[in-house]
Amino acid sequence: METKSNADQNARPEAPPKPEPGPDVHITINGVTKLIHRGRRTVAEIKTVGDIAAADELEQVINGKLTPLPDDGAVTIKGGEIFMSHVRSGGSS
Repeated sequence: METKSNADQNARPEAPPKPEPGPDVHITINGVTKLIHRGRRTVAEIKTVGDIAAADELEQVINGKLTPLPDDGAVTIKGGEIFMSHVRSGGSS
């Protein structure tokens, strides 16, 4: 007979971040909290707020997984979003 530990029984899926009140909200970029105006923001704007080089790739943590964001894309910021950047891998040869 299989039994589960209390930790397994109490484990809950991570809830999505709740929108913050007010026009300016906090997001996390590379482990640093930044203030940004809520609403639709381009990837370029997010990179600027996070002092990220334009050539670097920006990814957003969505449901616990890193999701690459296209350079010409945009994200609707509600507050609590988490982003990571890194130097692009690969390249032309």
